[in-house]
Amino acid sequence: MGTYRVMRQDDNGNRFLVAKGLDRAEARRLADGFEARGHKQMYWVEADGEARPEAADGTVRNA
Repeated sequence: MGTYRVMRQDDNGNRFLVAKGLDRAEARRLADGFEARGHKQMYWVEADGEARPEAADGTVRNA
């Protein structure tokens, strides 16, 4: 099993690393917590070293 990271994209399309080295459940809880706050930014989970983000529902987005 690998590790996961949480990413964020702001209103201008800039992408930022929020956290890395998490297990999948930890990463999902963190991303869900930020999403629940109602920020305009988009948060998602990626496997560390992977460029295919996982959507909030657990599906993989086309990067």
